[in-house]
Amino acid sequence: MPDNKILVVDDDRALRHVLIEILQKNNFLTLEASSSKETFEIFRRERPDSVLLDLKMPDMDGIEVMQELKKIDPDIPVIIVTAYGDIPTAVESIKLGAYDFIVKPPKFDKLIFTLKRAIEKLELERSVKRLNTAVGVSLEWLLGNGNAIKGIIEQIHQVAWSDLSVIIQGETGTGKSTIVRIIHNLSKRGRGPFVSVDLSAMPETLVESELFGYEKGAFTGAERKKKGFFEVSNSGTIFIDDLENMSHYVQSKLLRAVEERKVYPLGSTQPVDIDVRIITATNKDIKHSVKERKFREDLFFRLGEFIINLPPLRERVEDIPFFAQKFLIDAGIELNKQVREITDDANNLLKRYLWPGNIRELKNVIRRAVLRSNNGVIRSEHLEFIIIGDKQENRNNIFKEPTVRSLKEAEMENIKDVLDLTLGNKTKAASILKIDYKTLLRKIKQYGI
Repeated sequence: MPDNKILVVDDDRALRHVLIEILQKNNFLTLEASSSKETFEIFRRERPDSVLLDLKMPDMDGIEVMQELKKIDPDIPVIIVTAYGDIPTAVESIKLGAYDFIVKPPKFDKLIFTLKRAIEKLELERSVKRLNTAVGVSLEWLLGNGNAIKGIIEQIHQVAWSDLSVIIQGETGTGKSTIVRIIHNLSKRGRGPFVSVDLSAMPETLVESELFGYEKGAFTGAERKKKGFFEVSNSGTIFIDDLENMSHYVQSKLLRAVEERKVYPLGSTQPVDIDVRIITATNKDIKHSVKERKFREDLFFRLGEFIINLPPLRERVEDIPFFAQKFLIDAGIELNKQVREITDDANNLLKRYLWPGNIRELKNVIRRAVLRSNNGVIRSEHLEFIIIGDKQENRNNIFKEPTVRSLKEAEMENIKDVLDLTLGNKTKAASILKIDYKTLLRKIKQYGI
């Protein structure tokens, strides 16, 4: 059976039929059109895999026809068929989106080869789109599907295939390590090693030797040569967690390694070449650490070629029921309990809680609630016991209680928030608030801000 459909567009009936005969002999399914109107009708109805398009059409210029086809299907490979005298125009058509051009009378071997390459490219592009769609669905299952996290998923897609170094900032428990692993798996280094380094779990005296390795006899107890994490992760990704805990000395050593793409093991004068992508994570604002001179600015620029800021769970309220249900399924399997649902009251309780421990805390709460449930349903009393315990006096500290404010109070708080956001820049604040500068000054004075 023929595999791919080719639309042959030419007002020369004899040439059109010669092309169709050649294509059919090479196992292509063919369609034909002699005018632009007929071309668009057939294209919309049949959706061919490629188009052989005559540059000189009686009712419409071939390039214009191609551009209209591209509006219907931007990926469709269009091969221009042209006379010798029109080669400069055919070359221009490639700049405008044509896949290639064939000179009349066509060399049939070249024509078939060009068509096959064009269709291979189309199928690859379609496969990539299907993969990206599947990956998007998978990422939503891992990360959530609320508006706040959709922006993060888009950033992951943007940066994953590159070799840019990435800093991921977010509170403890927001899922930074999950993001790192996703970026590595989606990258061109995904088949290479992935090495995770937790600086907070490592004595400062060992950080340098663990990162860069050491030679036998480099220090007391160094009884054999050991590769450092950078060398072990060669051709892959190294993930350095708790970046804010790195001493200035190690920062300077890391800067040298990043700039030279070499590391010097302790006790060695010979450098080791490295080809590593660096992703780091921190629960601090590194820019703030740079301002306080706790973190080197030049190293920040090297490591922070792309920065992802993960919002805390309290700013992703729409994702809380999603994660609760996900963790409910996981906990049911782990604990071998048939728990079917979380009641609306229980979900409302979860959404009101501030989650200082973020997603990690939510997962633990759901696991314990599943353990406590005895009728297949998680109710608010199961969660209240876990979240609040018997310390009812702490309730106001960990729950968002609904408040009623006057319009003036709401306006004053809004102005304060925007001024904080713009670091006191009143011009920018007025623009964001969509009021003129004088009105903003008057309201600042009125509210005593």
